[in-house]
Amino acid sequence: MEQHRLHIGGEWVAATGGGTFPAHDPATGARIADLALGTVEDVDLAVRAARLAAPGLAAASVEQRAAWCEAAADAVVAHADELARILAEDQGKPLVAEARGEVLTAAKGFRDAAGHVRHLDGTVPHAEDPNKKVLCVRRARGVYAVITPWNFPVNIPTEYLAPALATGNAVVWVPAPSTSRIAVRFAEVLIGSGIPAGALNLVTGPGAVVGDALVGHPDVDAVGFTGSTATGLSIARRAAGKPLLLELGGNGPTIVLDDADLAGAAKAIAAGAYFNGGQVCAATEVVLVERGVHDELARLVLEETRKVVQGDPLDPATTMGPLNNEATAQKMDAHILDAEERGAGVAAGGRRADDSSLFYAPTVLTDVPAEADVVRFETFGPLVPLVPVDSAEEAVRIAQGPQFGLSSAVWSRSASRAFAVAERLRTGIVNINDSSTYWEIHMPFGGGSGTLSGLGRLGGMHTLLEMTEIKTITFDVTTF
Repeated sequence: MEQHRLHIGGEWVAATGGGTFPAHDPATGARIADLALGTVEDVDLAVRAARLAAPGLAAASVEQRAAWCEAAADAVVAHADELARILAEDQGKPLVAEARGEVLTAAKGFRDAAGHVRHLDGTVPHAEDPNKKVLCVRRARGVYAVITPWNFPVNIPTEYLAPALATGNAVVWVPAPSTSRIAVRFAEVLIGSGIPAGALNLVTGPGAVVGDALVGHPDVDAVGFTGSTATGLSIARRAAGKPLLLELGGNGPTIVLDDADLAGAAKAIAAGAYFNGGQVCAATEVVLVERGVHDELARLVLEETRKVVQGDPLDPATTMGPLNNEATAQKMDAHILDAEERGAGVAAGGRRADDSSLFYAPTVLTDVPAEADVVRFETFGPLVPLVPVDSAEEAVRIAQGPQFGLSSAVWSRSASRAFAVAERLRTGIVNINDSSTYWEIHMPFGGGSGTLSGLGRLGGMHTLLEMTEIKTITFDVTTF
């Protein structure tokens, strides 16, 4: 049985309490590793190590920090096959269809950070006094707490770790318990690339213990978190006064107008709903379709649904694996039952392979009322609920109802109609004639203001800006 430790101050160490917790393969239920059960004391040790490392990281030249990122990218590519296999076993996503792509995108994230930091410039504002000079420079925030979820346990950490390393921040990372095995191996690869001791500290364990202790620690300077809205709001309260970078929940509302390319929309909807088993914060979880084309869109989505190959994540033919955990499966159960009780039809799926399985059939619901839980909340499973509407205005109103504002999509052959809807949707991303999940790692990604989908922006240069602060320095120039 694999035994994994914490990483603190450049050393792999056992948890101070000596405890462990198991890692399970979601496809088989088999126990595949034991992870160190971190404690509040371990968090304190990790923060102290990060605090010691932070000044040296911030003082390193831009070229040195860029070189660390490039070396990390090279190491990820060199270990891509191994990382992808462990990712598939730990998280449940298909090895060939998804896991390897996630690992290679992580390598790109480190390369991008190296390139972006070389162009992270300051400004020179003018002063009223001609002998006064003003410099505005960007500096690392210091010790960054990073807490990441289980749905993309390599890519999402990269969205924080690469910019942190590039900008000279020291990180204490708490990954999701259910994917801590891949987190440990990913950290081993990054640390093995030659990054300085203390730059990356890893504490595994339950978020309610180690995550809570980390975000509230007085020596943590800033917090980055990706995960549920409820947890994000709790973190915001716990870390009050600290800079926050929060990417929270969403339900990817997709509006299909009656002049849309329905075949193209169906392909994009299925891709957005079934990618990673629907366990994506931008997943297409609500489809608001004008009533006159509801039935035809349903037929086309069913055709796409039948193409999904569900099975062993390590099988090259598999395109969708199991859900990662029982809580997500139970939410699927509850949301589908609620929709049925409100009059929705189950056109495909709607069930698990068996009562205890995490393999959930890709599901299509038709004639879903706007009051259903699948419309109002985040389901996070392989589910396409088709909600008939009478107008674009009604679609926008329903889409805005749950107060999510992460990502959305609109389908229409009319540029003016599509842009009119896009302008009104209060989401950080609106994709026209594409899936709600379309995004690239260098693009800004985050929640719209006033919504429950987060604060700040992840993606490329935008994350580097979030993870640094502006320092203004003034001085007098003696005339001659």
